[in-house]
Amino acid sequence: MKAAMIVARREFAAYFATPVATVFIVIFLVLTGALTFTLGGFFTRGQADLIPFFSFVPWLFLFLVPALTMRLWAEERRLGTIELLLTLPITPGQAVVGKFLAAWAFCAVALALTFPLWITINVLGQPDNGVVLTGYLGCLLVAGAYLAIGTAISALTRNQVIAFVLAVAACFLFAAAGSPVVTEFLSANLPVMADVARGLSVNERFAGFTRGVISARDFIFFASFIAFWLFLNAVILEHKKAD
Repeated sequence: MKAAMIVARREFAAYFATPVATVFIVIFLVLTGALTFTLGGFFTRGQADLIPFFSFVPWLFLFLVPALTMRLWAEERRLGTIELLLTLPITPGQAVVGKFLAAWAFCAVALALTFPLWITINVLGQPDNGVVLTGYLGCLLVAGAYLAIGTAISALTRNQVIAFVLAVAACFLFAAAGSPVVTEFLSANLPVMADVARGLSVNERFAGFTRGVISARDFIFFASFIAFWLFLNAVILEHKKAD
């Protein structure tokens, strides 16, 4: 992990060396605040909790995370620096894990900066802070799942726009897989696939965390999901390296 952590520190510092960090964090904070207090009916609900916030975060990550990952490998390929990176004494797997950890830590920083919402609900009432913490943990796991997808897709192309569009589409499939529209359609036509869709739905797994339920099954799902896409990312890089 030492080599991976070196890559992670380098990539994490790179976010704050450019306007990327500021733009991402500002957009994220503005959108979460606006959606929570307006569409989420934060004050009209009469409850001191962050359910409105947690209901919007996965959908914001659906677009913002691919915008974060689209450059990770596509930019390296476009500039030709990927060859230099892969000739260093690190394996493609270590490079993949390093870039992923840097992006995940950056998302954690963005989530942490929403702490005024937590302060607000504690001022207005007596919320169950354990539920709030598990909700944040769920948000972080959703971000990790989307990051893993986005980094793998970014390794496929040198065009950042294509990487973004494909990543959004892939993330949307896993986000909407458990929605009533999809499951009802599959239940009527392919009953077996309806259960598969629910099992692969990121939002379905996230829902338990927002209720304060930490399930080993959900943890295993997110860990396996992230590991699969990171493995696929490493395989793609190995293939590109061979080319």
